[in-house]
Amino acid sequence: MTATAVPAEPCVPRTQWPSLAAALVIMVAGTLYPPAMADAAGKADHPLAMALFWAMSAGFVRGVGFVPQRWVWRALFSGWSCAAALLLAAVLKLQH
Repeated sequence: MTATAVPAEPCVPRTQWPSLAAALVIMVAGTLYPPAMADAAGKADHPLAMALFWAMSAGFVRGVGFVPQRWVWRALFSGWSCAAALLLAAVLKLQH
């Protein structure tokens, strides 16, 4: 007689609406008005774009309910990192 493993309860992904909304707003705003990611001279503001794209990526990953297994990726793509990247983007935008 073989032992059968008892299946664990399925992990149902839960949509995280604030993270998903932030990602969608960044995506739409960046598509419709790219100069928002430029400096006063009209050149690309790379640190600002990096912060916004990090927030957008984290927002999409966590927003759709995906939780990475490894702690590094889970930390980089969490709802809190989405908020931290948005705060970083706001600080960078206000500096110029």
